[in-house]
Amino acid sequence: MTVIEKVQSFLDQYNMGLKIIELEENTSTCELAAAALGVEVGQIAKTLVFLADEKPVLVVASGDNKIKSGKLKRRLGASKVRMADPETVKRITGYPVGGVCPLALNEKMLILLDDSMYRFPVVYAAAGTPHSALPVTMEQLQIITDGEWADLV
Repeated sequence: MTVIEKVQSFLDQYNMGLKIIELEENTSTCELAAAALGVEVGQIAKTLVFLADEKPVLVVASGDNKIKSGKLKRRLGASKVRMADPETVKRITGYPVGGVCPLALNEKMLILLDDSMYRFPVVYAAAGTPHSALPVTMEQLQIITDGEWADLV
């Protein structure tokens, strides 16, 4: 089973009609993904992995914003927060940096969804490869990730 098939199979469980878009263009950065999809950079739902006191946490936020580590620390009650290295990201999510999908993860972890995405009716998350995207509404994103909304930017 390919990564795209794995993610699509996960999505199909929810009966929401969600479909992955596969692109020839590289979508490994927010800017490249926005250009390939013809949308604003803010509509790209970037998925980042942080280690909060060495425990993994997935954060999904608008592509035009930066996560504020102080807000993330406070939200998690952590003393130290840092970005995970690419090898750790691949191991715990199953996806490469540039294609991290916020669902169907290798390991269960807390998923935080930043409120900044609410500006848009639809955002586009990576679907496991640097040539894919998943259009979702905020309600759909919360349901399929079982994420918690937070103010992190």
